[in-house]
Amino acid sequence: MDKWEMYMEIQQLLKQGFSKTKIAEKLGVSRTTVHRRLKKSPSEMSDWIESLETRKKLLDPHKELILSWLRQHPDMSAAQVLDWLQEKYGDFEIGESTVRSYVKGLREEYKIEKVTLPRSYEAIPDPSMGEQLQVDFGHTKQDTIDNKEVKLSFIAFVMSHSRYKYTEWLDRPFTTQDVIKAHENAFNWFGGMTNEIVYDQDSLMVVSENGGDLILTKEFQYYRESRGINLRVCRKADPESKGRIENVVGFVKKNFAKHRVFHHIDSWNEQNWQWLNRTGNYKIHNTIKKRPAEVFLLEKQHLKPVSTEINISNNYDTSISRHVHKDNTIRYQSNRYSLPLGTFNKREKVCVKETEDKQLIVYIPETGEIIAKHSIPDGKGLLIKDRKHSRDRNKGVDAFIETVALKFEDKELAYQYINKVREKYPRYIKDQLQIILRDTKETSSGLLAKALEECVKRRLYSATDFSDIVAYLKRQRPLHDTTEDKEIKPVNHSGWVLETEAYKRKLDTYTELLEGDY
Repeated sequence: MDKWEMYMEIQQLLKQGFSKTKIAEKLGVSRTTVHRRLKKSPSEMSDWIESLETRKKLLDPHKELILSWLRQHPDMSAAQVLDWLQEKYGDFEIGESTVRSYVKGLREEYKIEKVTLPRSYEAIPDPSMGEQLQVDFGHTKQDTIDNKEVKLSFIAFVMSHSRYKYTEWLDRPFTTQDVIKAHENAFNWFGGMTNEIVYDQDSLMVVSENGGDLILTKEFQYYRESRGINLRVCRKADPESKGRIENVVGFVKKNFAKHRVFHHIDSWNEQNWQWLNRTGNYKIHNTIKKRPAEVFLLEKQHLKPVSTEINISNNYDTSISRHVHKDNTIRYQSNRYSLPLGTFNKREKVCVKETEDKQLIVYIPETGEIIAKHSIPDGKGLLIKDRKHSRDRNKGVDAFIETVALKFEDKELAYQYINKVREKYPRYIKDQLQIILRDTKETSSGLLAKALEECVKRRLYSATDFSDIVAYLKRQRPLHDTTEDKEIKPVNHSGWVLETEAYKRKLDTYTELLEGDY
């Protein structure tokens, strides 16, 4: 409804006996607007509307430029229009509300509709100053000056308290070395580092959650220890724990990168850092209602200093990693290869190696344990499956606990131990139970009972610790002895250090094996 139609509607409703408050509610306007309209006579209203149509607006000199942007990019936001104007005219000082009203008027006048897809997040309290930094990756496709398309990748950092940001771009996929270098650049940008850094489950940094005991890539583990980073990794589909960085990734895509033409990666990064100073860190944040750059001046005082130089050009062993899919398979050279049941529940990544005789070896990178071997076929699009990788039917957590507990002689003690593990790893209990169940399948009941007693005695409520105890007891017990229990000596190194000698078989054993049918 235009201004004249609204004026006539107000007059009509007033004659029908509606109060000014009711008129405002009916028309969806404020009472102040109704009061202002009623103060004008029909002739005054007509003159006022005519003056609005001829009155020059602050943004009229840029009208054709803004129109060209809106016509070319109908989903462009008023905030991005303001940023582009500030980028084009360094001394541009018109307020955002003015730009928003002007863009809205142009859309109505020239029928340029905008479709928005809002996303909601649950509000959580802000960490204290200097406490947390969140990190994530993003990807965009940009038009180039020669009308081609290039895929760009970026890594984003944001201070959880002040919302102060840093981003860095590459025109190729990131490697672990690139990630480490970006961290150093970010610490230099911030002037320090936080007590905690929160990451998503990216394969450049995290190999596996391992039931809650994180396993990092070799390169990033070395960097973490060298720099003294206290990290936390978010579980997938958990936006509440990393909502701030997800908002930053979206903001970078929609406000900085959207519709921007790519020339060269160096100039692109320069534009990116200028955008951070001009808009990304200067614009008033919608949640904290303050400028991140101003809040960061206070937060910066709470950061830990980063003074030690780190050599980030180390040459690490390069491994070929593959993502484990939900059906417990990996992809390699256009074929699918099966893995043991439950692999997907225990880890996100495995490493593969192709031998000279066309065998595919699948192994755990941190231990070197081989979990699958397959012959590599000549065709493509095939499923290569080992019959040993049989299917199991998962039950609920309580039923799963009962299944595992029944594997022990002292079921009551087993229930107590598993419940303690569940309290410590509530989100990883299925992963923990899978590890324990795996050990029960390959271990005698007497040895399981001894391992359980030692774990309870030493308060080692972790499946990985239980597995280490079982392995230790197996190595301490000779193969021909199934009764004697040896005393376990605690060593302060990840719970247990296995200092044993390999069991030596008699020569007759190997002779019998060689005489068999193989």
